Formats: sequence, C-alpha cells, structure tokens
Amino acid sequence: MDTINITEEYIRSIDVHTVLPQQEPFVMIGTMTHFELMTSTTETEIKESNIFVTDGQFSAAGMMENIAQTCAARVGFYNKYILKKEVQVGFIGAIRNYVVNELPKVGSTIVTKVDILEEIFGMTLATAEIKCEGRVVATAEIKLSVRNVE
Repeated sequence: MDTINITEEYIRSIDVHTVLPQQEPFVMIGTMTHFELMTSTTETEIKESNIFVTDGQFSAAGMMENIAQTCAARVGFYNKYILKKEVQVGFIGAIRNYVVNELPKVGSTIVTKVDILEEIFGMTLATAEIKCEGRVVATAEIKLSVRNVE
C-alpha cells in the first residue's frame, strides 16, 4: 500500500495530543496537516509560552524536538487511526547534518515536513525540513527507534 487518501481537512481535525506520547508543556507541534505513509507535515505557531522560546525566538533545540514530534505524529496517526493500535513511544537514535539557518520568532508559524527514507526493525531514517514564511530555517537527518506496543 503506497498511498492512503486522507483529506487535509480530516488530518487538521485530529487533536495532536491523541497521536503523541508527549503531553503539555512538552508538545512542540500544533496541527498535523498532511499524512502519507512516507511523508508527514505539521504546522506550529511559535508562542511566547513555549518552553523552548528564549528572547522571542524558538530555539534550535525546540526545532529539533518539533522535527522528532512530527515524526512521532506520523507514527501515532498511522497506529491510532489506520491500524487501530496504541500510540508508540519513540526515541531519537541519531541526528545528522542538523543545519539551522534562522530561529523563528514568536508569532510566526513554522511548517515541518518529514520524509521517511527507510524503516526497518523498528528504526526509521528520515529527512526533515522546517520552513517559516517560505524560507527554509532548518534541515536535518534523524534516526528514530520505536518501541513496539502489542
């Protein structure tokens, strides 16, 4: 199965708290906007109250967590809404080539896209890109491990 046809409207209606193992105040994504088996996208408004905001800017650590949670939302959505299973807990195994071009400001919205390169034995290798106002503000390669829930 290469493609699952799920509308953007349906994806946007999903409360991200239902697809993430993380909960407040550690939720770093706002809305899931796109889902395919190998790609997911989220939008997040940067708020002053975010624990990764310093001096009016979203930190590099916050952007990395945003990438990881975009990956987690993809897995959580797939498990919960397609396979009808529990949300799995994942762990960052490695981060490579993390480049931050700009720190987004409070009030801006970032769009994070994650493309899965490979999934094998509970490990996922992905590339990620965060855009703000059409500009690429960060890119990375991330390796994640997911703990299986039966």
